[in-house]
Amino acid sequence: MVVFEIKPLNPESYRQQTRRSTLVVVATFAVLAMGLATLAVALFGEAGADNLKWNVTGVATGLLLTAALVRFVYLKQAWMSCAAYGWRLKRSLMSVTNVMHHVTAGVAAGDPEAIKLLRFYHLGLTQMHQLDGNSASLSEVTGEINQHRDLMEARGLDIDQNCLDDAWLASVKRFPGKK
Repeated sequence: MVVFEIKPLNPESYRQQTRRSTLVVVATFAVLAMGLATLAVALFGEAGADNLKWNVTGVATGLLLTAALVRFVYLKQAWMSCAAYGWRLKRSLMSVTNVMHHVTAGVAAGDPEAIKLLRFYHLGLTQMHQLDGNSASLSEVTGEINQHRDLMEARGLDIDQNCLDDAWLASVKRFPGKK
């Protein structure tokens, strides 16, 4: 089952849209936290007393409401699509990173699924660095990425591994790897 698919995105547009969506989420939190803290103090606080607990309660409630708004409302909005895509990309890369010791053992054993999974990881990592504008980190791994691509071409494997297959993640776990 395909868990994630890498899609072409313009890095400049991605960064612009994620900045905008971040500002909306931050503004939502600020308004809710300050408003609810003020409301809690007004309703439950005492004049001249320490109302820290009511301020903290208002801020915590604002945080929970902001998280709920992001999860259930904002993520479905078109203006949030780039941020949601970036989050899913990073989560997919993390799911591979968590089993990387198995992946490298599988690649060393010549397993085609492990080889494809590592290629997906390289393609996703490349896109993440490009979207984030982090060319310095990308240049550090370019040699390894190219070497792996050459290995795939030599074996006649398709180098366009833009989809993360859940079966690959399960399959590589059979290779004992060193952590």
